[in-house]
Amino acid sequence: MKILVLGKGGREHALVWKLAQSPRVERVFCAPGNAGTALDGVNVPIETYDFDGLMRFVKKEGVRLTVVGPEEPLANGIVDAFQKEGLRIFGPSKVAAQLEASKVFAKKLMRDADVSTAEFRIFDHPDPARHYVETREYPVVVKADGLAAGKGVIVCSTTQEALAAVERIMVKEEFGRAAGRQIVIEKRLEGEELSVLALVSGRAIVTLAPAQDYKRAFDNDAGANTGGMGAYSPAPLATPDLLAEIESKALVPIVHALKRRRTPFRGVLYAGVLVTNQGPRILEFNCRFGDPETQPVLMRLKTDLCDLLEAAVEDRLDDFAEETLQWDPRPAVCVVMASQGYPGNYHKGKVIKGLDEAAKLPDVKVFHAGTKESAGMTVTDGGRVLGVTALGDTLADAKRRAYEAVAKISFQGAFWRSDIADKALTPKPANTPQQ
Repeated sequence: MKILVLGKGGREHALVWKLAQSPRVERVFCAPGNAGTALDGVNVPIETYDFDGLMRFVKKEGVRLTVVGPEEPLANGIVDAFQKEGLRIFGPSKVAAQLEASKVFAKKLMRDADVSTAEFRIFDHPDPARHYVETREYPVVVKADGLAAGKGVIVCSTTQEALAAVERIMVKEEFGRAAGRQIVIEKRLEGEELSVLALVSGRAIVTLAPAQDYKRAFDNDAGANTGGMGAYSPAPLATPDLLAEIESKALVPIVHALKRRRTPFRGVLYAGVLVTNQGPRILEFNCRFGDPETQPVLMRLKTDLCDLLEAAVEDRLDDFAEETLQWDPRPAVCVVMASQGYPGNYHKGKVIKGLDEAAKLPDVKVFHAGTKESAGMTVTDGGRVLGVTALGDTLADAKRRAYEAVAKISFQGAFWRSDIADKALTPKPANTPQQ
């Protein structure tokens, strides 16, 4: 069969790479793709917002399954458009995708479904939001309601920072007018973050191996929030008991709440969890594979991903119990190499060297994110450029191999964190401020 993956980031390269390994898959297309997806699949020059162009391509090529990578097309209703034409597509409907597209929708649904989350208030005007911030005796997190490429969550330590966050989102509209029309202000929690991804279809929920990602730009969780600077899987923090609690007290209630609203969820349900002294609390839900968590998770997945995604689309996910999924027992670490200036302004078009040398290392895969081909060379084309991912016999070994590969790659202005996986290698006290 032929498969189309939508998107052009590191997550999409990992999906193309893994799907291409299925004996049932003849060809994997990626629209619009990047320099890496062109190596493991076939790029198609159609943007993810061009629903008509994508559907024409799917019909012309006889593509049997479309897999949506990024959140924007889901929020804009691509699944509904494809299904109306009788085309098979993996992902939630537009209404169900509000779980990620609107922080306000998600928080209200969590409250209705009795899912543990931080205490919160919703505002649609900056004045009452400022007053609320000034009357809190604890630090807060300020969140833009709409999509902001992972950057619309501002974790504040002081009242001044929180007031500045309200200004940035609602007055200056830094993340766009629609995204900042409403905000959520919630109590800042203490604990350690965990990413739990699950495939969902009907009433079936199949949880994948847990991962932990690094949101801040620089070492020791300094700098601005980003889309993610690295990740590792599995996360030792995620004990079987903790995962069972997250599934029963967060994933199941949310899936049932959406079903009761007659907007059943089908696709990837990704819970951003903060593990506190009082137990797990849900920070947010996403409706697609995480980036960069997908890279180490798929490095370890041995079960045929095509079979899994097809079963979800056909409501046959019950065929796969979590216990039947096969995983490489070795941990995987992904280190993101980013462009100078990210997550703010950065330059594009810098030549990337050393990719072939890194690719020769055993158990290493360099996933491309912000890259493209130009005049026979691979050049930078985004803020997060590469996700250098390695397997190792131990977490320390996987980390060493990933950084060994990073050291072989260079481009002007490249930067990366040097402490990916250290949270698991050097356990810290439980009272860690939310990042």
